[in-house]
Amino acid sequence: MNEPTGSLTPRSDLAPTLELTPGGGPPDSLERNGHAEGVKPRVGFAERTPPGLTRETEQLLQRRLRLAALLMFFGFLAFLVKHLTEVDLSTGAGRFLAAFHVVVVVVLGVLSGALCRRCELSERWLRPAELLMFGTPAAFFLAVQYYSTLECCARGFFDFRGETWLLLIFTYALFIPNTLRRAAVVIAVMALAPLVLLGVMIWLHAPVAELTTRDDAVWLGLMLTVAAVTGVFGVDTIGSLRREAFEARQIGQYRLVRRIGAGGMGEVHLAEHLLLKRPCVVKLIRPDKAGDETVLARFQREVQATARLSHWNTVEIFDYGRTEDGTFYYVMEYLPGMSLRELVDRYGPLPAGRVIYLLRQACDALREAHAMGLIHRDIKPGNIFVARRGGIYDVVKLLDFGLVKPVKDEQPVELTGAGVVAGSPLFMSPEQASGDSEADARSDIYSMGAVAYFLLTGRPPFEGDKPVKVMAAHIHQPVRRPSEICPDVPADLEAVVLRCLAKSPAERYPDVIALDEALAACEAAGQWSRQQAARWWRREPQCTAPA
Repeated sequence: MNEPTGSLTPRSDLAPTLELTPGGGPPDSLERNGHAEGVKPRVGFAERTPPGLTRETEQLLQRRLRLAALLMFFGFLAFLVKHLTEVDLSTGAGRFLAAFHVVVVVVLGVLSGALCRRCELSERWLRPAELLMFGTPAAFFLAVQYYSTLECCARGFFDFRGETWLLLIFTYALFIPNTLRRAAVVIAVMALAPLVLLGVMIWLHAPVAELTTRDDAVWLGLMLTVAAVTGVFGVDTIGSLRREAFEARQIGQYRLVRRIGAGGMGEVHLAEHLLLKRPCVVKLIRPDKAGDETVLARFQREVQATARLSHWNTVEIFDYGRTEDGTFYYVMEYLPGMSLRELVDRYGPLPAGRVIYLLRQACDALREAHAMGLIHRDIKPGNIFVARRGGIYDVVKLLDFGLVKPVKDEQPVELTGAGVVAGSPLFMSPEQASGDSEADARSDIYSMGAVAYFLLTGRPPFEGDKPVKVMAAHIHQPVRRPSEICPDVPADLEAVVLRCLAKSPAERYPDVIALDEALAACEAAGQWSRQQAARWWRREPQCTAPA
């Protein structure tokens, strides 16, 4: 069964937030494109090494082993063809080496197939696979070296090559993430194996002892020692760089997994708590913007305003802080699903019953905010998220309180300033567009009407190639009836939407409670339910984000 997950693809919002200053230029703002679902959290005990790094090491080890196994498999397979055409199969040694070569190819092939599967393997299974992957070729190299050295000495000259061991050592050092101690042990075994073999052959075979000179033994020992030391320090250097990169992706107790949004003011990242393994979303404000008092005050106001809200349909804030380099951040809940903008972009206009079902939840979230004296001022499809929470589908989450403003603003810093227009041009109220009067709860109701219009028709109430033209249309032009675009829009729901879009605030619903009651009174109000939402999401495999 497919479960809906959030898209990880950053996309610009249909209605970008705009703030026009008296100079005409839009100041920096942070665009957020939503949240995404990752791997289901696992509960585990804390380890002495950072758990996030341990998990990352397992994932990296599996990827590197897969790549190394594939390269070694194809390499040994290619040389197997050459080996079978040159080896003398009439001798016991020839048949043994040919069979051993086939075994190596089969082992590497099986390991490649197992590691190429999509399931994630733990270090408990990956480390034995690593030893088998490198141990089998090492044993084969010893066998080849044993018989080839005996053959050369029988012909009257000594030949004990170490190039294959250098290749094996450097392949291991390059591909396999490891601790310094473990890398030293494994690489030391690789380097000592041919030296031990040579010593045993000198002891058992007189021709080898007679033809081997001290210079041959010293040269082989120096070559393998230098290769081993270089490999061990290479593993340590790569590991240090990887740990530094890991720490650079940490914000407090949170590991940044991938960026899912960006804007002029900062970035939004999918993240994970290092100990709890809980997926979340971290919103950052860049250090080069942190010196701006207005930006910081707006950022802090967003955190404080959202943290005060506890309604189920409002995004939850978990944490807030500042890093040593001056980066401000806050952590919010992770939401599997998509925004209303993405929903309409993918599937077109929504049925009336579903529109009412979603809007009433948004009204519930706004009811709490308005009761606390907070006006959102940036309600748009991109800021209303449809998520799966607690096994329930089509749960609305109201996001992005970056432009929220208390009715009685007691902030010591002038955060918007005189003559500033804040909001999204495609969905802002006439009073926001003109700046002639103070925005209140009825401004949010106008934006709710504009969102409803978009959900029913697939387009905003007014469109234009320039924000100023769209804002002027909100102020002066009458809106086209939704039923003229989509004839299936019910008359009673259309009346509710048009009342929300009234030019004068006095002609709109006085509050979201009245709007919610009007939506509940529509004939289509009972035509969408939790059960229908669950069936719809499970029926849409394209809702599942790629891994």
